[in-house]
Amino acid sequence: MSTKITSEPFGQTEDGQEVTRFTLTNSKGASVKILDYGGRVADINVPDKNGKMGDVSLGFDNIKDYEAHPLFFGGLCGRVANRIAGAEFTLDGKTHKLFVNNGPNTNHGGKAGFDQRMWKGEIKGDKLVVSYLSVDGEEHFPGDLSVEVTYSLCEDNSLKLEYKATTTKPTILNLTNHTYFNLAGHGAGHLDDHVITMYSDSYLPLDETGVPLGEVKKVDGTEYDLRSPVRMGDRLHNVPGGKGFDINFCLDNNGEMKLAARVEHPPSGRYLECRTTEPGLQLYSAFYIYPMTGKEGAAYGKYGGLCLEAQHYPDSIHKPDFPTTVLRPGETYTQTTIYKFGII
Repeated sequence: MSTKITSEPFGQTEDGQEVTRFTLTNSKGASVKILDYGGRVADINVPDKNGKMGDVSLGFDNIKDYEAHPLFFGGLCGRVANRIAGAEFTLDGKTHKLFVNNGPNTNHGGKAGFDQRMWKGEIKGDKLVVSYLSVDGEEHFPGDLSVEVTYSLCEDNSLKLEYKATTTKPTILNLTNHTYFNLAGHGAGHLDDHVITMYSDSYLPLDETGVPLGEVKKVDGTEYDLRSPVRMGDRLHNVPGGKGFDINFCLDNNGEMKLAARVEHPPSGRYLECRTTEPGLQLYSAFYIYPMTGKEGAAYGKYGGLCLEAQHYPDSIHKPDFPTTVLRPGETYTQTTIYKFGII
């Protein structure tokens, strides 16, 4: 096996649960660390153009800080990632009222989404499998939902996430990972010198609360036209609303694996490519990170990282024309997303 996996204690949660940190290391020395708390990506160490390893994901050195700053750092988001308008939905004639945590809406699962739950981590050969049973009624979602995410660190420095889920009752599901990337290093503090390309010609316009209006709009002539490489510092502050990027791009991939985005950081020589089978990719440039201390005493703040959240479209349960997020008994939800790191 080319990838070795080790585990070590990572402290206790506030309610006394033991947290484990798993480290996946490939033969080239790249490594990824995963916590069973939230199934979250805690570290990603990859080389720069000079061969020097650096951690390119934002996070914390201890479990207490993850609990104190619930901004989804590296976490798995669910049951339903992104927003559900009005914090409720109706499925098969029954209305389910959810926790309001984002304006008038529900965001990333509710009061305590999957990123704040303890997952079961199992080393299976050269892969790490994290699993979680979300019981019927948790956060007011119906059905016992069994979720499994397999993490693999490949020899080409790709981090591969394979998701699988089943339910005992009709429910809705939209899973994603919320790692904050900064290719200059997690403590670099800004994204200005990153260059981004989004392989998408359409996006979802939003209302004032961040919920899609229901139309799919072409990026032509907008600040969301990132089909050619754009320096983040030249575009980030011009996005409508004044809060940087927090928008779903449509991939039109029919469930097939597609290159969705590429981010380059010329000073370090690193690049990141995101491929996914999901129909959407949320680009988020971390406007809501308030000043805080991250790993190794690093200062984190607004625009200090970017997220590439592979997902179904937000608020799909209220938008019949969007790809469905309904999952029924006998069906299996699947998703594969790959984050590949390399040198320009």
